[in-house]
Parts: sequence; structure tokens; C-alpha cells
Amino acid sequence: MTTSNPFSLDGRVAMVTGANTGLGQGIAVALAQAGADVIAVGRSAPSETQAAVAAAGRRCHWVEAALDEATHVADIVERGNAALDAPVDILVNNAGTIRRADALDFTEADWDAVMGVNLKTVFFLSQAVARTWVAAGRGGKIVNIASLLSFQGGIRVPSYTASKSGLLGITRLLANEWAGKGINVNAIAPGYYATNNTQALRDDPERSRDILARIPAGRWGEPSDLGGAAVFLASRAADYVNGAVLPVDGGWLAR
Repeated sequence: MTTSNPFSLDGRVAMVTGANTGLGQGIAVALAQAGADVIAVGRSAPSETQAAVAAAGRRCHWVEAALDEATHVADIVERGNAALDAPVDILVNNAGTIRRADALDFTEADWDAVMGVNLKTVFFLSQAVARTWVAAGRGGKIVNIASLLSFQGGIRVPSYTASKSGLLGITRLLANEWAGKGINVNAIAPGYYATNNTQALRDDPERSRDILARIPAGRWGEPSDLGGAAVFLASRAADYVNGAVLPVDGGWLAR
């Protein structure tokens, strides 16, 4: 189905990892409001997300899967393609995890846990989806969820910083290789949002004050703030956007 509105996602199927809460939920709901059906991938049932997607008049199917290792990505894509009797058109690599400790004390286990979810699985899930698109002679959209720490070093999150910095590199590499195949690969860099990953920061009065003092918008982001960027990069309006990163950060990087 096509429409004159280049931002419309009518007739599209979007696979969103980590869509049960937080940023992933905000993105999934925004995509549904733009017309897409949603495949939510993750360990936990996305009950709230499914209800919100249904309220937008779209379908939402849960593919239960662990994303801390990449051995089952082909199965995830196969189940996603079969779930709604239509192939996946859009992949949003949102699922992520974080571990906090001083660099002097950081463990190998915490390093591997974060890199597995945030970088390794993102690459191989993107590869698995892109293989189906290339085999079918069609294009698609991949949106990776990066971070302000794709640009900055951060404090006490070495594996998270490494993974999100690497994610920008992978986004650009895949854009270079796949743009000519009709596959757009781009990224969004969220700022400081009110999610589970930032609970420790928001609970620390000093850190929370310092963070808010630097954000020109003067507030923590809400997951819904990310929706417009995701819809844009997933839509026909972004057909000539390749390898870009769009900060949605209340002005943090401009400060």
C-alpha cells in the first residue's frame, strides 16, 4: 500500500527489539500511530505496548527471544516474518543494557554482557534481516538506537560507551555497503530519558541536578519524544538518508 504522505507507514511491518518498556515502547507506539504493525522482540511480554499499539488500530505480535547472544537471530527474523503474514520492512535495534562501575573495578562479565546486547546482536540481527531483503530483491529501513555516549566518554560505564561508540561505526559501515541495495541504515542518539537505564542517575540528587543544568530543554526526555525521529527514519521521507545519526537530546550536544 502506498500513500502520498511520505511519512506514512501504512502497510509496513516494524520489528522493534526491547519494545516492552521505555524508549522501545515509545518507538513502537509511534510507528503504530504512523500506520505500521509491530513485531516486539524481547524476553518479557510487551503487554502495555501491545495495548497501546492496538489502541492505535494496529497489530502487535511478541517474538520471545533473548538478545544477549546472536545465535538465534535467523530464527527471530523467520518468526517475525511469519507472525503477521507479511515480511518485516523496518528493523529498530533498540534493546540495550548497561553496567556501572569504576573502570579500575570493571569485570569481564559486565563487559561481555553489555557488548553482546548492544553491539554484537545488533550487527547480526541487522545482517539476518538484510539477507532476507536482498534475497527478495527489496529494500528496507534499519534504525539503530545509539547514545550521547556514542560521542562522549561518560563516567563509570566503559562497556556501554564502547558499545554505543561502536554502534555508530557499524551504522556507517552498513550504510556504505547497503545503500545501493535500497537499505537505509541510520541511527538515533537519545539524550537523557526517564527510563530504567537512567534510574540510578535520577535517584542521585547531585547527578540529576548536574545533568538537568546542561540540558537546554531543562527536563529529562520522555519515550514519546523519540517517536517522530523514528517515524522519519523508517519512512519514505528518509529514502536518501544514509549513515546519519540524529540526536534527540533536548539540546545537550549543542551546549
